Amino acid sequence: MAVAVASWGLGKYLCDRTCVLKASDRVSSGPFIRGSLGFATKRFFILHKTRWLSSKTTITPQASSATALEDASPNDSDTIPTPVVIIDQDSDPSATVVEITFGDRLGALLDTMNALKNLGLNVVKANVFLDSSGKHNKFAITKSDTGRKVEDPELLEAIRLTIINNMMEYHPESSAQLAMGVAFGVMPPKQQVDVDIATHVSIYNDGPDQSLLYVETVDRPGLLVDLVKNITDINVSVKSGEFDTEGLLAKAKFHVSYRDKALSKPLQQVLANSLRYFLRRPTTEEASF
Repeated sequence: MAVAVASWGLGKYLCDRTCVLKASDRVSSGPFIRGSLGFATKRFFILHKTRWLSSKTTITPQASSATALEDASPNDSDTIPTPVVIIDQDSDPSATVVEITFGDRLGALLDTMNALKNLGLNVVKANVFLDSSGKHNKFAITKSDTGRKVEDPELLEAIRLTIINNMMEYHPESSAQLAMGVAFGVMPPKQQVDVDIATHVSIYNDGPDQSLLYVETVDRPGLLVDLVKNITDINVSVKSGEFDTEGLLAKAKFHVSYRDKALSKPLQQVLANSLRYFLRRPTTEEASF
């Protein structure tokens, strides 16, 4: 089944593969200036008519023809597990590792694997394991044309959105547990998260050659791309990292450096302040002009 993508979707990878976007909603492109590991370091695709969920957003239930949640009792949401999608660039030097958890509700995920293959990827199901949080499905992903791990942040975000779309397609109850449910889910989350309270940025030296940047904030489409753009805009290189979607929140860990060295304390402060400002700034509605 095709993946449903809202108007802000990453058209470069998803359009003509998993959905059809209107011309006014497509992504306009620009050239990339790539770093040594393939991350685009300066110019990114511009998403038009973008409106993100802010701390001032009022979430209201959306009309839907889906019936999966119609008979659910008010207490059913208490038993729905928190969906988790992890994009791991650190654990395997030759492949991007993806881990998906939604309690014990996930099946073989064949539709998800096929949707990822439509993005031009090789997908190998590495293993499935159980623990107290549920069943964990791990995939190893490489690019079909090169056989190498995915390093383009736009494609990494497309992988994340594809997985979340498929989860909400086949498990509509997850929609109320994910921030993406506001944009294209069966039912938006009832809980609101204040982005100012939820946003945390910290940076630590991780040896002489790199620093570890940790970011936690309210999730939204395009967040991974925006984080990498803001980091590289101040000439800090992203070497590797991990991006976790945990329900309404996103948690990112990036190994970063400046001229192949760990970030100095002043540069750490500049980077942290830049990210806090970007993530916490309020959404401006077009109607206000």
